[in-house]
Amino acid sequence: MKHHTFRAFFLVLLLCFPLLLQGCGEEVPVVKVDFSKRESIKVPVPEPAITYAYLPQYSHEISYARHNPLIQYLAKETGLPMRQVFPDTFEEHIRMVERGEIDISFSNPVVYVKLAQLGSTAFARIKEPDGRPAFRGQIIVHAQNKAIQKLEDVIGKRWIAVDPYSAGGYLYALGYFLDHGIHAHNFREIAFAPGPGGKQEKAALAVYAGKYDVASVREGALDTVKDKINLQHIRVLAVTPEYPGWVYSARKGMNKEIVSKIADAMFKLSMKDSSQAAILSNARTSGIIPATDTDYDAVRTLIHKIEADRVTSSLPKVPSLPVQQVTNAE
Repeated sequence: MKHHTFRAFFLVLLLCFPLLLQGCGEEVPVVKVDFSKRESIKVPVPEPAITYAYLPQYSHEISYARHNPLIQYLAKETGLPMRQVFPDTFEEHIRMVERGEIDISFSNPVVYVKLAQLGSTAFARIKEPDGRPAFRGQIIVHAQNKAIQKLEDVIGKRWIAVDPYSAGGYLYALGYFLDHGIHAHNFREIAFAPGPGGKQEKAALAVYAGKYDVASVREGALDTVKDKINLQHIRVLAVTPEYPGWVYSARKGMNKEIVSKIADAMFKLSMKDSSQAAILSNARTSGIIPATDTDYDAVRTLIHKIEADRVTSSLPKVPSLPVQQVTNAE
């Protein structure tokens, strides 16, 4: 039975095969190509992206989350390709600017003073969320640390700061201590938060964990650890004077027309526009305003004061840093 079925199928296939061949045999017009004639086609070269970097005081995840919406806005508004890059340390950020690997730098005032020495130019600065075009540092301790009740109690204690280049997280506090007669050599130890990025958080967490007696962070930094610790266990011992806010600078040799485009787009951002307000709030600012190099002369004065104290105290100076780095200064 199976044999007869197979024979019937085979006969049907033979009868249909010529029809299949006929369908495949339709003539296709032949196109002749003359290879002696050639035409050059210019392929557009993609414009290199404008690199943007946020000084790594927080983790790279926080840096990206806070500034990516702003970068996307700037790219759309200016028509320029833009890309965020992520230095691991303050020092690396400075070196990347020096090598031309960072075009637009968003940094604290102290780092800007260093970048200005390398030829960078300030063109914009931010307003704090409360509208102030300036910010402060905070000196914090554990709320249950009974040994530190007033500022003078930090003498002989261990201090962890954010970074030698940190403004609110180190130098503003150091200047504040000097104004109150407390010198760097009066501390048992001055250490800096370890590792790449996340330094503000690490300084705060080190005091919370009892590893250090006192820490210095920029105003607003405690907000980044509110989901990790109970902020009621942190006490703000003192707040430093205000200094000009974080600054946008363009590296040496950058096209001025491009910088002007970016600056104009920044200045257009307004808290009155809901979509733009979201971009600004995300970046922890209420607006971006014009800036000039002279806006940061007060920071230069602070650095000179700290450097003068270093000389009179015979403290070691780390090469390439604007101020001393002291550890185990006992």
